[in-house]
Amino acid sequence: MDEIATHLAAIRGKITAAARRAGRDPSAVRLVAVSKTHPAGAVAAAAEAGEREFGESRVQEAREKIPACPPGLKWHFIGHLQKNKVRQALPLFSFFHSIDSASLAQTIDRVAGENGQSVEGLLEVNISGETTKHGFTPDALRKEFPALSSLRHLRIRGLMTMAPYSDNPEDARPVFRMLRELRDELQSAHNHPLPELSMGMSGDFEPAIEEGATLVRVGSSIFGTRPQQNPE
Repeated sequence: MDEIATHLAAIRGKITAAARRAGRDPSAVRLVAVSKTHPAGAVAAAAEAGEREFGESRVQEAREKIPACPPGLKWHFIGHLQKNKVRQALPLFSFFHSIDSASLAQTIDRVAGENGQSVEGLLEVNISGETTKHGFTPDALRKEFPALSSLRHLRIRGLMTMAPYSDNPEDARPVFRMLRELRDELQSAHNHPLPELSMGMSGDFEPAIEEGATLVRVGSSIFGTRPQQNPE
């Protein structure tokens, strides 16, 4: 597992360099190590190398894996969350990246209230308009935001997006810029702070940071190729 520590050091170096190119403080960018499909031992190796925040995308996998991992880690849910899995997910995760509809947000808020919890979340925006991606359209989010920002048990902390896949990381830059501009617009219009922007993965996190990302989701560049896994 020594290679995980080596990979983490390399990613952190790239995060620092990208932030400095943009005139940003590198400490303003947090790395979420995407551990989905990788075993608890890989998480433990990353934790030993100083990583504290991890991302999972399947509730059933997380239910089995998280208890076997070191304590004191922060777990982010980064996948598409079905409403019927919210009650199972809330005890495991404190931060949800991919809230892609008003009905999902309302369900999380209601169940968190029943559990006496307060959780944080990001609204997923389909900036690129791809039919294969989940998320609010920008116009739909503008319409829904006043109600979403007033939820009591789900605190909306920012926005999230996924750029279309490309071999050229620069192709993702306009998508990241548009998400930042939408965040700025919503903050100004509604006087609701949205400090977090979750954007950028293994192939494009550097332009994401240059465009304002505060959370980057990196998996394969840390843990290697994901093992095959059956759908949940």
